[in-house]
Amino acid sequence: MTSGQPGSCSSLSGLSLPNTTVNSATAVAPTSTAPGYCAVQLTVTNPPSGDAVRVGVFLPDDWNGRFQGVGGGGFVGGNPDAPNLAALQAGYATAGTDTGHAGSGGNGAFALNADGSLNWQLINDFSYLGIHEMTVAAKAVIAAYYGNHPKYSYFNGCSTGGRQGYMEAQRYPNDYDGIAAGAPAINWDRFMVAQMWGELQMRLANDFIPQCKFEAANQAAVAACDGLDGVKDGIIGAWQRCRFDARSLIGTVTACGTITATDADIINKIWQGPRDLQGRFLWFGLLPGASFSGLNNTVTVNGTTTPAPFLISLNHFIYWLARDPSFDWTTMTYAQYVDFFRQSVDEFNSVIGTSNPDLSRFRASGGKIVGWVGTYDQLIYPQGSIDYYQRVIARQGGLEKTRQFFRFFVAPGVAHCGGGAGAAPADPFGALVDWVEKGKAPSDLLGVRRDAGGNIVMTRPVCLYGENAVYKGHGDPNDAKNFRCKPYAAGFHPR
Repeated sequence: MTSGQPGSCSSLSGLSLPNTTVNSATAVAPTSTAPGYCAVQLTVTNPPSGDAVRVGVFLPDDWNGRFQGVGGGGFVGGNPDAPNLAALQAGYATAGTDTGHAGSGGNGAFALNADGSLNWQLINDFSYLGIHEMTVAAKAVIAAYYGNHPKYSYFNGCSTGGRQGYMEAQRYPNDYDGIAAGAPAINWDRFMVAQMWGELQMRLANDFIPQCKFEAANQAAVAACDGLDGVKDGIIGAWQRCRFDARSLIGTVTACGTITATDADIINKIWQGPRDLQGRFLWFGLLPGASFSGLNNTVTVNGTTTPAPFLISLNHFIYWLARDPSFDWTTMTYAQYVDFFRQSVDEFNSVIGTSNPDLSRFRASGGKIVGWVGTYDQLIYPQGSIDYYQRVIARQGGLEKTRQFFRFFVAPGVAHCGGGAGAAPADPFGALVDWVEKGKAPSDLLGVRRDAGGNIVMTRPVCLYGENAVYKGHGDPNDAKNFRCKPYAAGFHPR
């Protein structure tokens, strides 16, 4: 359904918008995989800083009357150069932005000036300004092209894209009617430092653990906690009830050696999460079952195991905290690590933490959020998102009041933004649209796991926070219809 007849694509090159340059407006012919569309390239600036936020707006010939902003990943704000194909195929006008800097997802060097000072304008652009400016500019281009403003505006993202969605709800509550946010990189100031915890502990103990020992620990944890949801399926479904002590594995022989007491202590510390010198909580750790290789990576060559830190976290230390391109993380002491953690919180929480639980303005605007995390997320530990949702619940005055506008789902066994042993939400964005436009609030999401060939091998309900999918006791355990969502035991808290 077309809501407004498109105008001339080339005429958009003369569009005048505040602090914005229209670089090009190009008609793109339809192909076998994509509809025809108008591609508009913009540059937005924030005088007098001299920054340049690149924005791409993509306007389908057959518009459905809606706008979909799309997020990025890692240190990449998004893609201004090409449309999100799924959004375009569905008839959405869509947009992406580099949020003011180019480069790969692991490269955080844009935050550091040549003189060793922080480039706060580029940090702000990446943290919150870029997506907002993309949204404002895209809506203006849409109105100029179709003669109508979008009837509904949505944001869709995972990881950094998930964080960007939450930031929009927190800072710019009128930008979007609905936000779909998976595996959100919220609590950025904390989890970015927490991601180095395992590498630090291995270095301090001079014990870089081969991945096959980590995998043996995971297999043992799954064996101990599988079945708590009523079915043995290789997934820790009742994840919040899993308690496993790696010390029970001391002496276990693996293909890469015997698990030692030092190994077990490090594994327990990774599951526990970072603590300060007095043993006080700093942040959450890896949940049992999740792959260690994401953040606690090591490489074994000819029997020698060496560390392989996660590049995004390493860049946070090098460019955002130490502010020294030659910084050598292997020289970092435990005390220095704790100091870096506190520095990160002090300097960056208010800018990129994205942890403000006050969503009252977004709720008042009529906005809706569908958020989710996987319990096997190996990059952004899910308990940070769960803790945030609990703080929103407390701020809103209870779970039911919060669910009126913000529904959060937990997918057991699912890794970062998908994959893993579990069933990942198949269409959280579609559930969001049904909620916004039809008033149909999702009570669960259909989770799907596929094999390497793309075939569905398992479906499972992905339940709302506060509930687990429990096997009914009969029927195919790979079929969602044989499970029901059941409330957690009272009093659960992620810490």
